[in-house]
Amino acid sequence: MFLKRISTLFLTVALLVSIGQEFVMADEIVVYSARKEHLIKPLFEAYTKETGEKIIYVTDKAGPLMQRLKAEGKNSRADLLLTVDAGNLWHAANEGLLATIQSPILDKNIPSHLKDPKNRWFGLSLRARTIVYATDRVTPEQLTTYEALGDTKWKGKLLLRTSKKVYNQSLVAMLIAEHGEEKTEAIVKSWVDNLATAPFSNDTKTMKAILAGQGDVGIVNTYYFGRLLKKDPNLKLALFWPNQGGSGVHVNVSGGGVTAHARNPQGATRLLEWLSSPKAQNLFAGANMEYPVNPDVQADATVAAWGSFQENKLNIAKAGELQAAAIRLMDRAGYR
Repeated sequence: MFLKRISTLFLTVALLVSIGQEFVMADEIVVYSARKEHLIKPLFEAYTKETGEKIIYVTDKAGPLMQRLKAEGKNSRADLLLTVDAGNLWHAANEGLLATIQSPILDKNIPSHLKDPKNRWFGLSLRARTIVYATDRVTPEQLTTYEALGDTKWKGKLLLRTSKKVYNQSLVAMLIAEHGEEKTEAIVKSWVDNLATAPFSNDTKTMKAILAGQGDVGIVNTYYFGRLLKKDPNLKLALFWPNQGGSGVHVNVSGGGVTAHARNPQGATRLLEWLSSPKAQNLFAGANMEYPVNPDVQADATVAAWGSFQENKLNIAKAGELQAAAIRLMDRAGYR
């Protein structure tokens, strides 16, 4: 009888421990993030301090994280995927890795063109991919549109980042959405004809080549410009906002979505909602010199100093839907 009672006691304790462990796991939010640790850690710490909810995160590039989610399937512990570029978010949703969620808070805080039409992912910070120029050789009056960078006056003066990067694939995909493939291919070919040298591996190298006199104009994400400007306030480069009389500046997002097999979908949704709130938006966007997606939140003073612009209001899901077509088009146009 004594041994039976001891056995029952041990089983009860084991059950309580197991329930406790399940409760802790259910109360955690597990995030897979392609956004770098130094950008997300302060946000997660602030959220935990405010709510008491613990966040566990794993960082890697978008591709490996999505492959990991696919491999883990229903056994994945990830509740939320954060990544950069609407093209990556679209692919994650298209692969069935993200769940559809309904949130009046996200609907209110995030403009419709900056989120998935099916509510599987949501933009959380905005970046513009715009024209940069050498201020000692070019005046803003000489610039007008993305398309006009193919004019003969820019022959041997245009510098670009490689077509292999998703940022340029998304830009061309959005041009296809606007102009169709035939016209977009002509535009991209005209850019290739004007290249001063082979495309660079990243935006920073593109801008440094302009500073070195290898070319006069290029296309970059605004936050890369901000990083250089922070190092050198006298930088002889400036941003130009193209297409202001028409479709507007090409924009993209860093964003996220609740995973299809989330163990804590409610917690993940609450975290997404908080990240879209005024309190978190400046932290999320300002840390990388991006723009808030929430229209009620003003950009960081450094970013705001670059000037206001009209943005393209095409839904950025097109960046993913037309990405394969964009890659084929760039290959045909000789854009490497």
